[in-house]
Amino acid sequence: MKMTALLKCLGVAALFAAALALPAAAADEKAAAQPAVKKAEVIKAAPPDLAKGAASFATVCVACHAADGNSSIPANPKLAQQHPEYLIEQLQDYKSGKRNNAVMKGFASALSADDMKNIAYWLASQKAKPGFAKDKALVALGERIYKGGIADRQIAACAGCHSPNGAGIPSEYPRLSGQHADYTATQLNYFRDGTRKNSLPMTQIAAKLNDREIKAVSDYIAGLR
Repeated sequence: MKMTALLKCLGVAALFAAALALPAAAADEKAAAQPAVKKAEVIKAAPPDLAKGAASFATVCVACHAADGNSSIPANPKLAQQHPEYLIEQLQDYKSGKRNNAVMKGFASALSADDMKNIAYWLASQKAKPGFAKDKALVALGERIYKGGIADRQIAACAGCHSPNGAGIPSEYPRLSGQHADYTATQLNYFRDGTRKNSLPMTQIAAKLNDREIKAVSDYIAGLR
């Protein structure tokens, strides 16, 4: 009787051990069936290389945007201290054709994703030079539009997205303060007439502004700091 009981116990133990082994074996088979994860997939994206960004900027961008990103040409935007996420998005839009500009498409098409990132973060590290409003007769109107919008025509205040001092919101809305009034006015006109199509909110806002209002708010933005 004792031997029989012992054999029974040993048999139950063996069955229990086999049952425990089944899930482990199934897990091993499942793991073996999965493709190996490549090292590149688990390594985080490399940080921006500011030295390479400075070198690329000096080669590709400096003629139009100045050595430190503070363009002195009113038709060309100041890029210094701009949010890098915004700059990368615009370069991608130029490259894809979503933002239409033949000159910028040519330059952007030659840039890799890393080039764009390096240039954008280098520009973000540069100090923006302040600008100045020039038309005293219009600056008050520009201030009212920028800070309060035009309620009866459902035109939103610029400050809501770009902040009261024009600093913008990183990764969301671009910095505007100190930007050349000529450039800002041109972009608002492009949004209004459909030439620039890579921001639906700006298209909707600009469509409601007249020439005088565009000029006024652009001049006010130039003096923000």
